[in-house]
Amino acid sequence: MKQSFLMVVLSFCVFSQYTFSQETVEMPEKYTSHNKGKFFIFWGGNRESFSKSDIHFTGSNYDFTLYDVEAHDKPKGWHVDYVNPGRMTIPQTNLRIGYFINDHYNISIGVDHMKYVMDQDKRVRYSGYYPNPGSYNENPNNNELTLDSKFLEFEHTDGLNYIHTEFSRVDDLSKYIGITNTDKFQINVTEGLGAGFLFPKTNSTLLMKDNNDAFHVAGYGISAKAGLNFTFFKHFFIQTELKGGFINMNDIRTSKDPVDKASQKFWFFQRIIALGGIFRI
Repeated sequence: MKQSFLMVVLSFCVFSQYTFSQETVEMPEKYTSHNKGKFFIFWGGNRESFSKSDIHFTGSNYDFTLYDVEAHDKPKGWHVDYVNPGRMTIPQTNLRIGYFINDHYNISIGVDHMKYVMDQDKRVRYSGYYPNPGSYNENPNNNELTLDSKFLEFEHTDGLNYIHTEFSRVDDLSKYIGITNTDKFQINVTEGLGAGFLFPKTNSTLLMKDNNDAFHVAGYGISAKAGLNFTFFKHFFIQTELKGGFINMNDIRTSKDPVDKASQKFWFFQRIIALGGIFRI
């Protein structure tokens, strides 16, 4: 009787182990179940909006401020330049490289190549002084003047380069909308915070002076974002983001003379779409 009982117990253990092994083989863990240790990279384009800003100009014989100056971006549209290695810096672009420190959080570095163009031919308020007022088609009157091209052209179009680090969280939404095989298709939501510096190449013609055609560290920026990530076949994704932030540039070069400088602060808002890849090494 005792031997029969032992045989039953032994048979049950062997059967249980066999069954568990079979289940392990039949249900392998999906590649997309964990992110820790993965690298990612993406490249894309953006559209931007900017708040009004006060721009302060100083030099050897002038010191004045323009108030509530408006600006716009300079979109390229859907264009082959986004994938042409020789012309990739012409459109408004976003490049990012990152690493997942665990399944939900990643840290990354990137460049948001934005373009800032001051609206021309508008009347704005001003204060301060500059040489030969009225001789640049700016028509100063009642503390207002016109932003004529002879008086001022002001652009960060090579560009408004925000070089920064981001810390982001990623969460898988797939199970909430009925997607079971995430190795074929997965939807994630991401949010993040960033900070970095501005490295523009400013195209400025002020009081008919020659412009300064050099990259220059001009200030700092901070930002926050939220977006959706659509991953296909484990390794490829499309990512859309809404991103906003604050820029403070207190050292903008406006001419070849290092005495000539400008400063401004403003808010920005980006709409981004990018293509990328995610992988382990």
